[in-house]
Amino acid sequence: MTPPDRLDGVNTSTPPHIATLILMAGLSAMVMNIFLPSLPGMTTYFNTEYWLMQMSVTIYLATSAVLQLFIGPISDKFGRRPVFLWGNALFLVATLGCIFAPTTAIFLFFRMMQAVMAVGMVLSRAIVRDMYTQDKAASMIGYVTMGMAVVPMIAPAIGGGLDEFFDWRASFWLLFALGLVNLIVCWFDLGETAKSSGLTLAQQFREYPELLKAPRFWGYAGAATFASGAFFSYLGGGPFVGSEVFGMTPATLGLYFGAPAVGYFAGNFLTGRYARQFGVNKLVLWGSLINAAGAGISLLFFLAGFGTAMSFFAFMTLVGLGNGLVIPNATAGMLSVRPKLAGTASGLGGAIMLACGAAMGQLAGFILTKETGASPLLWLMFTTSVFAVVAVVLTLIREKNIAARQNLTGH
Repeated sequence: MTPPDRLDGVNTSTPPHIATLILMAGLSAMVMNIFLPSLPGMTTYFNTEYWLMQMSVTIYLATSAVLQLFIGPISDKFGRRPVFLWGNALFLVATLGCIFAPTTAIFLFFRMMQAVMAVGMVLSRAIVRDMYTQDKAASMIGYVTMGMAVVPMIAPAIGGGLDEFFDWRASFWLLFALGLVNLIVCWFDLGETAKSSGLTLAQQFREYPELLKAPRFWGYAGAATFASGAFFSYLGGGPFVGSEVFGMTPATLGLYFGAPAVGYFAGNFLTGRYARQFGVNKLVLWGSLINAAGAGISLLFFLAGFGTAMSFFAFMTLVGLGNGLVIPNATAGMLSVRPKLAGTASGLGGAIMLACGAAMGQLAGFILTKETGASPLLWLMFTTSVFAVVAVVLTLIREKNIAARQNLTGH
C-alpha cells in the first residue's frame, strides 16, 4: 500500500533512510564552512593576501553553481544513485589534493574540485521530491535540512578547535574521513528513487527553457536566492569581522560563527512541523521578513553606535531563522513547478542560488576593512534580504491575480 503522501509510479522499493539524506546534505554544508576560522592562518601559511585565500569560499560556491546545472539533468537521466556515488568519490580525491597542496594556486584548484560534493545537496532534495507531494516534500526537506543545520552550527567550532590544536589541514582530514563514511553508507543504503525521464541527455538539457519560462519557478528561486544571499554575504565577511574587527581567536570565532545555524535549525523545525498546515507560500513570506529583520536590526545597532561582537552574531540567528523557513519551502515550490524535472529544477535553482552567493561572498570580502567595521557587510545583507521580500510578494500577487481570473472565468 502506498503511503498517503507519496507519489505513485516511482520506484521506492529501496528508498534511503532519512539519516542517509541528512548525511548527504550535511557533508555538502560542512565542506563549505568548517575551515573558515582558519582563513587568517591559511593566509599566513600560503604567504598570500586574505582576499585571495577568501576566494576558497567564492570559488567553491561558483563551481558548485555551475556543476548543479549538470547534476540535476544527469541524475534525471541516469538516476540519483550513480551520480552521487561518482561525485562522492571525486570529492575524496579533491580533498587529498587540498591537504597536500604546496601553493595557493594548487590549493584553490583542488578546492574548486571539492565543489563536486554539491551532488549531496542537489540529490537529497530531488530524492525527497521523487517520493512526496509538494507540501509533504517541503516538510521532509525541512526535516532533512534541520538535521543538516546541526553541521554548519558545530562545524566552525570544530574547525577552529582543530586549527588551534593541530593546523588548518586537520579540518580537511576530517572532511576526508567523513566523505569516506558517506560513500560507504550510501553504497549500501541509497536505493534508486528516480523514474527515468526517457529522454536523451541532450533532450534533458533542452528541458531548461520549460523551467525558465515558468514565473512560479523564478518567484521561488528569487526568494531563495536573495534570502540565502544574506547568509552567503555573512560567510564571506563574517570571518574577517570576527578576527580583524573584534579580534577573536579561531576557536572563539568558530563558536560565535555558528549563530545563524541555531536559527536555521529552528526554521527547519517549523517548516517540518507546519509546512502542510500553512503551505509553502506563507512560510516563504514569513521567512523573508524575518531574514530582513535580522540584518536590519543589527545594522541599526551599528549605525547608532551600539554594535558589538555579541549583537552582531546574536542577530545572525534571525537571518538563520529566516533562511530556515525560506529555503526548504521555496525549494519544494521550485521542484513542484514541473515535477517530472525535479532533479533539473533542484540543480538549476541551486545553481542560481550559489552563483549569487559566490558574488555576495566575494563582494563582502572586498568591501570590509578594519576601519569600516561591520556596517558594509550588514548593508549588503539587508539589501539582498529586501530583494527576497520583493520576490515572494510579487509571486503571491501574481498567484492571487491568476486565482481571481480563474474564479471569474469558471476555470
